[in-house]
Amino acid sequence: MPRTRANLVLLLAGAIWGLGFVAQSTAMASIGPLMFIGLRFLLAALTVLPLAIRESLQAQKALKSSDHFAFLFIGFLLFAGIVAQQFGMLTTSVTNAGFLTGLYVVMVPFVGVVLFRHWPHPVIWPCALAALVGIWLLSGGKLDALTAGDWMVILGALFWALQVLFITRSLDRTGRPLTLCLVQFTFCAVVGLLMGLAREGVDWTAIWAAAPEILFTGIFSSGIAFTLQAIGQRYTTAPQAAIFLSSEALFAALFGALLLGERLPPTGLAGCALIFAAMLAVELIPMMRQRRASL
Repeated sequence: MPRTRANLVLLLAGAIWGLGFVAQSTAMASIGPLMFIGLRFLLAALTVLPLAIRESLQAQKALKSSDHFAFLFIGFLLFAGIVAQQFGMLTTSVTNAGFLTGLYVVMVPFVGVVLFRHWPHPVIWPCALAALVGIWLLSGGKLDALTAGDWMVILGALFWALQVLFITRSLDRTGRPLTLCLVQFTFCAVVGLLMGLAREGVDWTAIWAAAPEILFTGIFSSGIAFTLQAIGQRYTTAPQAAIFLSSEALFAALFGALLLGERLPPTGLAGCALIFAAMLAVELIPMMRQRRASL
């Protein structure tokens, strides 16, 4: 898959996450966070299961035990990020959560350098900063005093950054994005349901009340969007993937305007423009330099 098409796949994942952000937050009015996480990822695992089986049957070589361990570790990172974000959203504002989650955009290249000594293309640094500023402007251009919930969301952003990095490294070895997704979804579903049963119990009335949010986040925000993330990351770099996935904030604002009648202030429009400019720059500038070098 060409890198441009892979980045468009990541853009689609960001669009689905943007649409599902409200569903994720409103579900907490009816159901506990751990049970919600377990149920949504159970649906996600069932959604990707047929595709993962097909991928396994067509694979030219079997996975090693180290590959399975890597997939489980990525599942742990996904679960830790989701839990930290979900619990953080219980005690912080949606504005703060939206901005602080976007910190993973700048964490990805920094963590990549610290852990793996992998220096990204120079354009990544200003583009990541521009995307982060754009998310801040979309969140209202302000940040309320940090609470314990805010720090939980920041911790979740760090886990997201690690997940993005390890997905890229794992897929470079295995080339099995659908199997990876099945393993990480199953890990999140099993651990989430076990912890939910132990800490929150089963409330069928609450589950029924949150059913629309569970269905949407399970099938679309998790099953489809995270699978698109894994497929797209197979053909692009982790820092570029983080910038395109940051479009979640842009699409959240767009769908808020289209579906809820919300109107963006000038600062919000400026934030959209910055995120869009960052995505264009990270795609076009390396391409232009490569063409000049070949002349």
